[in-house]
Amino acid sequence: MHRTSSFRAVYDAVLGRWPGPVEAVDLATPYGVTRVNRCGPAAAPPLVLLPGGGSTSTVWGACVAAGAARAHRVHAVDLVGDPGLSVPAPDRAIRSPGDLVGWLDAVLDGLGPQRHGPVTLAGHSYGAWIAAHYATRRPDRLGRLVLLDPTRVFAGLRPGYVLRALPVLVRPTPERIRSFLTWESRGAALDPAWLRLQEESAGFPTVRPVTGPRPDLAGLARSAGAGPRVDVLFAGLAGCHDSGRAARAAREALPGARVDVLPGVPHHALLLTAAAEIARRLF
Repeated sequence: MHRTSSFRAVYDAVLGRWPGPVEAVDLATPYGVTRVNRCGPAAAPPLVLLPGGGSTSTVWGACVAAGAARAHRVHAVDLVGDPGLSVPAPDRAIRSPGDLVGWLDAVLDGLGPQRHGPVTLAGHSYGAWIAAHYATRRPDRLGRLVLLDPTRVFAGLRPGYVLRALPVLVRPTPERIRSFLTWESRGAALDPAWLRLQEESAGFPTVRPVTGPRPDLAGLARSAGAGPRVDVLFAGLAGCHDSGRAARAAREALPGARVDVLPGVPHHALLLTAAAEIARRLF
């Protein structure tokens, strides 16, 4: 997949601000090579982090700096087919939620014999949708599931949000990406390096993301006490959905889960503007 030198330079610069040493590894999967950026104590329980669509693993840096890696071995993943350093297989694309589960199986297998303790799987936005699908099909592989403002899991997208996002999806440009993120973030101060990396992603070929039904959460609800512990945190100012309504739906679908709404923060910048609170509550 094409990467401009400027994208790689900004990616490396954002990753370079993570605290402590970061190990970059490329894991072979049936769907291509997956880049994982790892940090934290090698013998600590694994924390696998999936970014939102259009983002990269580097977006988790603020959460890592806020303490996510103190008691975990962090494995931050670049999604295959999205901007980042993962390289999709030329002859085997990810086309369904089942393919995503198979891909993530291979990623978890690739954590290797150094893995200690149960896996915590956390995702933001589209990454949370992937994580929720995985948890419903592989609950035995997870000790904990963390969903950060998940989209299309407990509620659909607002039509107005979809209309605003459509130009970015159809023909992304740096200007369109900046305009959309500025609108959705409602004036929140955005990290300039993160915003620059988002703009640089416009140079990537368009890859149609996997879509499909909402995850079937009934199995997770029935396995309370036997399946993974579930935490859900919504962004109170999210433009993509009604956070209060989504939180009520989450509590109804997963009575045993801890569900909270974090007021005053937008969806796309959640991991940046609320990193300390996320780390305190969830990691």
